[in-house]
Amino acid sequence: MTYLAAQADSFGDLWHNLADLTVSGLTQGSIYALIALGYTLVYGVLQLINFAHSEVFLVGTFGSIVVWGWLGYASGDGGGVPGLGMVILLLAVGVIVAALISGGTAVLIERVAYRPLRRKNAPRLIFLITAIGASVAIAEFVGVLTDRKPVGVPALVSPTTQWQIDPRDIGLDIQPVNITNLQIGIVLSAVLMWFALDSFLNRTKFGLGIRSVAQNEDTAALMGVNKDRVIMLTFLLGGLAAGVAAVLYNLKIGTVTFNIGFLLGLKAFTAAVLGGIGNLRGALLGGLLLGLAENWGAGFFGSEWMNAVAFVVLIVILMFRPTGLLGDSLGRARA
Repeated sequence: MTYLAAQADSFGDLWHNLADLTVSGLTQGSIYALIALGYTLVYGVLQLINFAHSEVFLVGTFGSIVVWGWLGYASGDGGGVPGLGMVILLLAVGVIVAALISGGTAVLIERVAYRPLRRKNAPRLIFLITAIGASVAIAEFVGVLTDRKPVGVPALVSPTTQWQIDPRDIGLDIQPVNITNLQIGIVLSAVLMWFALDSFLNRTKFGLGIRSVAQNEDTAALMGVNKDRVIMLTFLLGGLAAGVAAVLYNLKIGTVTFNIGFLLGLKAFTAAVLGGIGNLRGALLGGLLLGLAENWGAGFFGSEWMNAVAFVVLIVILMFRPTGLLGDSLGRARA
């Protein structure tokens, strides 16, 4: 009876905080989705899991912090939140720098680590080991530079309530939720970035080249598509999305460490697989669903179970949909 009472209390807590957990889940899931875009792009073209992509995201987080510091806005400087015009400028500069650094790192990884292996027709296992090695090497390099200590993010955006939803107005016993400007910005940024990439792939000549290589690289080569350039572009696009995710993560969390890429990378990869790895729309859907599952699970079981719930949900869904929710590759399944 005690167990049943405890479960009833857990469900009551989840229901009571459902609105707040949902908004938090969509916000966190948007960051997962942006990182997942890189995994899904590379897999769609090369059938390769680029586990170094988590560190592509990592360097973007530190890149934006460094440039903000150079501009006079470092964490703990006591300067307070800057004016709106300066905030927009700082965010624009931070996003551009983080995207360029992450994109450049992704291209460098492709040129140094993967391209020589492709030319030697190395087994897939070697690619996987190389990806893990590159991931650890980059994380440790950042760890040395930061003395393995947390690095604070300047308070550029002060979260303020923009919209309040009160389910009690329609008779639901759910606590009201205050949606902040930061939460709205994170979700909109993820959707806009996904839309830009999806439009690029489906409406441009370069996107056609990526889709042709994803579908059949030999036929694409016969049609005059430069495979190496397409692959480099694919890594670059994934890196740019990771750079945007890095800035959003900085603003949301407020502190970063040299090893943040590991768990975030796993979750973003989980989101890509959940939605259907190789499918951009699947990456967005998978990220949002994973964020919701985490937060709802934390509301029911407790925050200490958040990570476990996310991966259990993945296993359960893949038992019934082995290719994920929306298919598997850029060339074959673009639902």
